Amino acid sequence: MPRKCYALVTLVSPLLSLLAGCGAPVHQGLARGKDLYNTCVPCHGRDGYGNQALGAPVIAGLPEWYVAGQLTKFQKGIRGAHPDDNEGARMRPMARSLNLPGDVESVAQFVATMKPPGGFSTLSGGNVAAGQTRFGSICFTCHGPQAQGNPDLKAPRLTSQADWYMLAQLQKFKDGLRGANSEDTTGQQMRVMASTLEDHQAMLDVIAYIRTLKPNP
Repeated sequence: MPRKCYALVTLVSPLLSLLAGCGAPVHQGLARGKDLYNTCVPCHGRDGYGNQALGAPVIAGLPEWYVAGQLTKFQKGIRGAHPDDNEGARMRPMARSLNLPGDVESVAQFVATMKPPGGFSTLSGGNVAAGQTRFGSICFTCHGPQAQGNPDLKAPRLTSQADWYMLAQLQKFKDGLRGANSEDTTGQQMRVMASTLEDHQAMLDVIAYIRTLKPNP
């Protein structure tokens, strides 16, 4: 083979291999989700227990349908688009990095296999009795009697979630940072419910009662 032709083949062959690799099918599923979860570790932690300093919630053990639903909302700008939602703004590019068919579902599948933490508290000052009354009138119908969640209503389990995060999200719903998008039907429902909690104390009361429920029913 002439020297020039040989040099051309040497240059082009790796490029062709690279292009072929780009078109290769990606095997989705639990293993793929575990690999993709590495991009989540800096904020949510290796165990999925979250990071209060970064505003990252507990995600370990959340059901697939909920994780996939929220990631899709972030991807589409249905959640996290409000200019004052700093944590949401960080999540949007992370969600959009899951850009291959099945990536969202694979991550959701892996997160659902992670063991959720037991209940733990960082807040004080909540009145459990008052919170029980409010929970019964506001939260019970969607989240269930033990705050165990309801997939039919797209309501997540609350008992494994950090109390500081629940407080932050109730405030976001109340202030319109979350649940204001017309495509976010479940968020709009939560915004209405959060608006019935007239102040910070009312939010603390509800969360204090949730903390008395079984962590992982």
